[in-house]
Amino acid sequence: MHSTFSTRLLSLYGVLFFLFIYLPIGLIFVYSFNSNPINMMVWQSFTFDWYRTIFGFSAEVTEATLYVESTDQLIGAVQNSLIVASVAASLSTLLGTAAALALYRFRVRLEGFYRALMMTPMMMPDIVLGIALLIFFVSIGIDLGVTTIMIGHCTFLISYVFIIVSARLAGMDPSLEEASADLGATPFTTFRRITLPRILPGVMGGLMLAFIISMDDLVITYFISGVDATTLPVFILSMIRRGVKPEINAIASMLLMFSIIVASLGIYLRARSEKRL
Repeated sequence: MHSTFSTRLLSLYGVLFFLFIYLPIGLIFVYSFNSNPINMMVWQSFTFDWYRTIFGFSAEVTEATLYVESTDQLIGAVQNSLIVASVAASLSTLLGTAAALALYRFRVRLEGFYRALMMTPMMMPDIVLGIALLIFFVSIGIDLGVTTIMIGHCTFLISYVFIIVSARLAGMDPSLEEASADLGATPFTTFRRITLPRILPGVMGGLMLAFIISMDDLVITYFISGVDATTLPVFILSMIRRGVKPEINAIASMLLMFSIIVASLGIYLRARSEKRL
């Protein structure tokens, strides 16, 4: 009887926990189809007008209720976000994986200090890191733009990749590399045929996570983006200052769906790599 009560209590806690997390996200998706242009919290009828408005296809939305200032601006923000996320995630994956391999292969003094140093940007408050990067770029005379956003994202995305790849390396049997070397394989061959296939799920997971975090980052990007390099989160922030309207819900819903697709693709590729092993 006590066991049954505990099971039901745990099940209720699980339901409430997931409702607490996903109910606000679900409301954003639902109200993105609300046709009420004045108060999005009052349901009027179902419509796709706000999604059409984003791409400039809606003729039913008047100038008074139009909230996306320019479709070109929105598309430009999306392009900037994709470029920044792709480059920053790729560089962060390369550097983070290299750092994890270096600390795994070589037993150096103050190894714990180096690991803590690698994780510090991830634990640092975003606003502190954003201000620090802004002061740094201005001090050395670099114009704020897409390049500074990429550099800024790499400073903390490397930490995420480093942790994921390090966890993967910790579970790898070192005798496999030793056996490969005993059989006459070169270090590059050992890495290509033994090490890389076993850490590839972690590398892919770090890449996908870095991509999603870069796409969604707002605070750090806000400080180092400049005037002519607006990413999608910064664009949404500029819209939301005038109030939460259905167009914002539609953009947020599409960004959420894109993140889910990328995350699902990462999980699928990781599971496929582990199955091959």
